[in-house]
Amino acid sequence: MTAAAQGIGRASALAMADEGAKVFATDVNADALADLIHDNVETFVLDVRDAASVKDGVARANPDVLFNCAGFVHHGTVLDATDAEWDFAFDLNVRAMWRMIQAALPGMLERGGGSIVNMSSACSSIIGAPNRFIYGTTKAAVIGMTKSVAVDYITKGIRCNCICPGTVESPSLEDRLHALGKQVGGYEEAKKQFVARQPMGRIATADEIAALVVYLASDESGFTTGQPHIIDGGWSG
Repeated sequence: MTAAAQGIGRASALAMADEGAKVFATDVNADALADLIHDNVETFVLDVRDAASVKDGVARANPDVLFNCAGFVHHGTVLDATDAEWDFAFDLNVRAMWRMIQAALPGMLERGGGSIVNMSSACSSIIGAPNRFIYGTTKAAVIGMTKSVAVDYITKGIRCNCICPGTVESPSLEDRLHALGKQVGGYEEAKKQFVARQPMGRIATADEIAALVVYLASDESGFTTGQPHIIDGGWSG
C-alpha cells in the first residue's frame, strides 16, 4: 500500500496486519514510516511519482492486494487553478495509481487473481464540493480508471474497486483546517464548516475507512468489482 505513514493509509496497514496479512507499507517519507511497527508489517520508501521507485517497490512486495492511497487535496475553483497545480494533482492522484497498477497487475495475472483498491472521494463524479475543482476532477478520473481496469480483467480473477470517503480525520485534514482557518476566522470555525456538511454531524475516523479497505481486499468481497464504494456519512445522499 502507498501513503501508509499516516491517516487512512496507516490505519489500513495496521488493520490488514491485524487480520493476518503480510503488509508492505510504503510512503515517500521514511521518517514518518519509522514508528509504523507491527509483526506483519514491512515498511520501505516508495515514491509513486517515480517510475523506477514504483517498479522496484512492486517487485519487492509482489502483491496480491494493491491499495493506492497516495493523494493531495488542492483548494480552489476553476479560476484559481494553475497549470502547475493541475499537473501535480493528476500526476499524484491519477497517474501514480496507473503506474502502480501497471506494475502490480502482471504478477496478479500470473498467479490468477488479485484485488486492487483505489482511493477516490465522494467529491468526484458523485458530488461536487466547494473549492475542490482540481481535486474533484482527479478523483472522478480515479473512478473511471477503476471501472476500466475492472472490466478489462474481470475474467482473469482481478477485482478493482475504489473507496469514496467524505471528510476523514487525518494529519492532512488538520493541515487543511489550519490553512482554511486563516481565511474564515480560525481553526474552530474551519472545522465547524467541515463538520456541517456531514449529515451525521461528525467527521469519519481513519479506522472506519480502513475497515472498508480490509473488506475490499479480502475474499469476502469476491463478487464485488468496478464499484465506487461511498462511505461519507450521508454527505452525498
